[in-house]
Amino acid sequence: MIVVRNLYLKYVREYYALHDINFKVEQNESVAFVGQEESGKTSMLRILAKLEEPTRGEVYIRDIPLKKLNLLTDIKMGYLPSTPIFFENKTVEQNLKWLLKEQKVPKYEIGTKINDALIEFNIQSIKDKKIKELTIYEKYLVSFARLYFRDLDIILIDDIFLSCTQEQIDVLKEIIKKHYLGKSTMIIATNDKQLAEQICQKQIYFESGSIMEDKNEK
Repeated sequence: MIVVRNLYLKYVREYYALHDINFKVEQNESVAFVGQEESGKTSMLRILAKLEEPTRGEVYIRDIPLKKLNLLTDIKMGYLPSTPIFFENKTVEQNLKWLLKEQKVPKYEIGTKINDALIEFNIQSIKDKKIKELTIYEKYLVSFARLYFRDLDIILIDDIFLSCTQEQIDVLKEIIKKHYLGKSTMIIATNDKQLAEQICQKQIYFESGSIMEDKNEK
């Protein structure tokens, strides 16, 4: 499903954010990138999401080179960053409606789809709130609602647990398990080894831009 070979990413001269990265993720596997801040895990996720271009190396998704991969036609990929991006001055409902219109969903289906998503993620009470009024946890719930409209082949989730309480983390974990575990190829970036082991089948450990231990090989 995903193959990365000899990948390097250089942001500035003589500094590699990623150094000789090699790993493989099979279809519908759940994998955690585990590491502290600036370990390289987020940079690797951003490369897979085509938000960063590697300096050198190879990345293949479904045997298609990443450079040639079309995220509209070749594969359905979802990316949930640690800082979600929305129209901050629009309400939750308006943001969801805009997305469905962009996806060319028929007008008569939009209301039903939004209502189903609000119920599924228990966010009916905030549908009329502007995004800028939400907590980061509420923004994550809305992000999952936004992804709910697509059947994803790959889901990338970047360090969404850091600013949440244990109760909120438990809710997010259940959402991930229910909607993606075993149903999509899933990669989660986190600094929490225990949480990574609770959610994902396999863990890849990052430190200073390199892979320190790849449990995919065990």
